[in-house]
Amino acid sequence: MVKRILKRLLFVCITIFIVITFNFFLFRLMPGDIETRLQKSTASQEVKDRIIEESGVNKPWYEQYASYLKSMFSGDLGTAYNSYDGHQRVADIIWSRIPNTVILLVCAEILAILLGMFIGVVCAYKRGRPLDTGLLSASLALYSMPTFWFAMVLIFIFCSGLGWFPASGVKTAGTAYHGMKLVADYLKHMTLPMLCMGLVMVGSYAITMRSTMIDILTEDYITTARAKGFSTRYILFKHAAPNAMLPMSTIIALNLSVVFGGAIQLETLFSWPGLGMLMYKALNARDYPVLQGCFLISTVAIILANFLMDILYGFIDPRVKD
Repeated sequence: MVKRILKRLLFVCITIFIVITFNFFLFRLMPGDIETRLQKSTASQEVKDRIIEESGVNKPWYEQYASYLKSMFSGDLGTAYNSYDGHQRVADIIWSRIPNTVILLVCAEILAILLGMFIGVVCAYKRGRPLDTGLLSASLALYSMPTFWFAMVLIFIFCSGLGWFPASGVKTAGTAYHGMKLVADYLKHMTLPMLCMGLVMVGSYAITMRSTMIDILTEDYITTARAKGFSTRYILFKHAAPNAMLPMSTIIALNLSVVFGGAIQLETLFSWPGLGMLMYKALNARDYPVLQGCFLISTVAIILANFLMDILYGFIDPRVKD
């Protein structure tokens, strides 16, 4: 197991290094760099020269790359062209937005996993019956919906129509809630984006769980459990479902990048102040230092999450050796 972990850790380090290098060159090849922006500025030539000197874009690429690595490993991700939330250092801007994105993604992922597993178990047990067909069709319909379209439908029904939930932000404007009232207001704003993201992901988990459970329910130990007189609920959720978690863990790891991509659309539509909304604003403003920092943090986070899931995979199934 230790050898396997070290091998995976080596691959992670190599992948992160490739991402860092790609991140450095990508945003220097895109149009709209700092020199181009300064050409349209009304500042004096002395100020422009000083800004270019401080940014280091007039140096050879290998010196810029070395400086980039040094700054990054010291926690300095650069300075944004614009100010966000009162911050201009990229690291401060990103860290102020991360909690909102993490809370939204974790809650949506938990909702999707639990609901998808439950639907998969029920569909496998009721295989071929109307309940199986109905639940599976509904899951596939949700899975096939574009995230932005489903979000607009939810906003139209529950915000504009029924008025049950707010359509944007993380708190009600003009309020100064504290304690549990602040938490309740936050959860009320988070409900629709969380439901939208969670329900869209349910289909993949439900299908995977159903197909795995169908195979497991034919195993000898399930027949033995039935012969011992265990209840159907006990057999499904205590014997069969835990053994179906191996392929589920793979799907969860693969969905991480998809989930973050959907977060950009959702946060923009719901004006949720997270990394997705920050990337949208920075892209419109061509604020490349912020985009570079967001790309780096999100990509490294996905790589590390997949690494942890890969390690967990070995504990779930001890047969995995390499």
